[in-house]
Order: sequence, then C-alpha cells, then structure tokens
Amino acid sequence: MAGLKKKRRIQLIVVGFVLLALAAVLIGYAAKDGIEFFRSPSQVAETPPSPNETFRIGGLVAEGSLVKSGETARFTVTDGGASVPVSFTGILPDLFGEGQGMIATGKLVDGTFQATEILAKHDEDYLPKEVADALKEQGVYQPTSE
Repeated sequence: MAGLKKKRRIQLIVVGFVLLALAAVLIGYAAKDGIEFFRSPSQVAETPPSPNETFRIGGLVAEGSLVKSGETARFTVTDGGASVPVSFTGILPDLFGEGQGMIATGKLVDGTFQATEILAKHDEDYLPKEVADALKEQGVYQPTSE
C-alpha cells in the first residue's frame, strides 16, 4: 500500500512538470509576436533584419532630413555611426523634430524603415535608455549637465 502511494505521488509530480512545461511553451509562442527588439541604426546597417520582423529603431533625427507631405513624413534616423531612412504615415508627436531623440516601431522594407509608431522624447533632457546607450556606444551622446 505504501509503495502505491509513493508511485502515485511520483506520477502526479511528473504530470505537474509536463503541464508546467507545456504552459511555458504556449506562453512563449503566444508572446512571440508581442516581443519587439530594439536596434540602433548601426546594428540595422550591419545585419539587416528580415522584412517581416517587427522591431524598434532609435536614435537622433538627422538635421535637414525631415520632409513632410500630407500625413506622410520621411526622415533619417542616425546614431552617428550609420543612418537609416524612415517613412511614417500618421500624426507625429508634438515634440518630434530634427536633432531630437526618437524611437520608432515598424519593419525594414527595401532598405527603408516603415514605421507604424513614433515616440519622441518628452522634454529637453530626456532620451530613452536604449537610444542613449546606442549613442554612447558610437561616442555621440553627451548628457546635459545642470
């Protein structure tokens, strides 16, 4: 009788681990479309992602590159080491401008980043951590001191 209880307990533990592993796999599969990796323009230039991969790119909007026609805006994002052309159709954030930090979400299609969302810095001292790290890596970023 004691051997039967021990065998049953081991079976329940094994079934529990199998169910836990299955749940982890299902959660990972469901979340894969929601995961967006950040890349700097230099990383995109070195190893371009596939056209169906959604990711975030960030850096500074290159001076003189912003061209608006209707609701479509075209500009270049740079980190000092490389530049990537960006196309966005929609309403740009109020604080978006040349020389400003930004992050865009979208896909790289035929060498142009097709953005679906643009985020701009919210005040003159803020720069998203990913963008600041990418700019520091290129030696471009100088934090403001007060």
